[in-house]
Amino acid sequence: MEKKPNVIKDKSFDFAVRIVNLYKFLAFQKNEYVLSKQLLKSGTSIGANIEEALGSQSNKEFISKLHISYREAKESLYWLKLLYKTDLINEKEFISLSKDCEELIMIIVSIIKSSKQKI
Repeated sequence: MEKKPNVIKDKSFDFAVRIVNLYKFLAFQKNEYVLSKQLLKSGTSIGANIEEALGSQSNKEFISKLHISYREAKESLYWLKLLYKTDLINEKEFISLSKDCEELIMIIVSIIKSSKQKI
């Protein structure tokens, strides 16, 4: 049986993979461990909380977990900006990653709004 695609689940996982790869680059190539570790935590937490939301027992719990994902995405965007402004990532990397992160934020907000309307 073919599994139905889940856009937010897939996009958040793909974003997490990119963040893990960026962390490896920053840690092993640039010897930067503090900011990159912060981004690693928040950037991978987005998808983890979405997974938890998908396993929720209630709409209220679902919305709560998505709010956590939203906050983690906003935090990730902050760390990306800081890494860019301190020349630890280049403009191309920043634009690409921040675009993906902002897209996640927009999707999460949309899901939260539509879920709240169902209550």
